Amino acid sequence: MNWYVDVLKKYAVFSGRARRKEYWMFTLFSVIISIVLTILDNALDINFLAGLYALAVLLPSLAVGVRRLHDTGRTGWWLLIALIPFIGAIVLLVFFVSEGKPEVNEYGPNPKYAPAA
Repeated sequence: MNWYVDVLKKYAVFSGRARRKEYWMFTLFSVIISIVLTILDNALDINFLAGLYALAVLLPSLAVGVRRLHDTGRTGWWLLIALIPFIGAIVLLVFFVSEGKPEVNEYGPNPKYAPAA
């Protein structure tokens, strides 16, 4: 759960690098929360909880996505490839599951080996 809080603490930090674990655990946790809120919305016959949560985590999701791309040595602008239907999402998925560059790159040191702050 610490990784989720770390991502939210860096909610607008688009610099640096993010490990695969940080990205995917944040994504998993966000999807679970969205499902629970959608079920709650339907049960209570309201339609704003899931949308409000999606809006609240939009910026942190973009930031951790950019940092994840930085870890693979790519610029954050690659997020825009998701705008290409189907193909873009597949390419972005491949980038997100790729191993990060083990060496220091232009975006900083490898977070896997960096000392904990």
